Amino acid sequence: MTRTSAEDRRESVIRAAIAEFARCGYHGTSTTTIAQRVGVSQPYLFRLFPRKKAIFLAAVQRCMDDTVRIFQEAAEGLAGEEALHAMAHAYTTILTDRSELLLLQMQMYLTVAAAEQAGDREFGEAVRSGWMRLWDTVHLSLGADTDETTRFLAHGMLINCLVTMGFASGSRVWEGADPAAWRADRPQM
Repeated sequence: MTRTSAEDRRESVIRAAIAEFARCGYHGTSTTTIAQRVGVSQPYLFRLFPRKKAIFLAAVQRCMDDTVRIFQEAAEGLAGEEALHAMAHAYTTILTDRSELLLLQMQMYLTVAAAEQAGDREFGEAVRSGWMRLWDTVHLSLGADTDETTRFLAHGMLINCLVTMGFASGSRVWEGADPAAWRADRPQM
């Protein structure tokens, strides 16, 4: 019987945390649930991560890293309009294939807002840092055009909201909401 390394367990915890936090949010997810999903004890979970906040921040980091990587890979060797279309297609594919990333994004924005209302800026700093990496990736891929970068990310956020709310692809809200590059591959949740 092979033993799982701490690094492998840590990776399992991050994957489980993404799924659980995406589904129930930061406050609605217990560390017991994450530990059970991974098949470890709660004390072992806290040997891997010192507290629940660290687990959430690791899940957020992974979500942002995955999104940045998706955009980088899609735009590699492309520029301008070609890069925009490639990134849009890649993002809609990931929304369909890994809907937990979209749901975690939405949960992390709520968590930041609630935490900052309570005076805790740690969540916000982590999410803003991830967003800046996302911004820079898109910005460079679109030829460092600030207007294009803003439009791309604004459309992406609108699409996140529409998908999360469950608007069907034939709904009239999609007509003006998504850029032509995203029309053919609109995800359904």
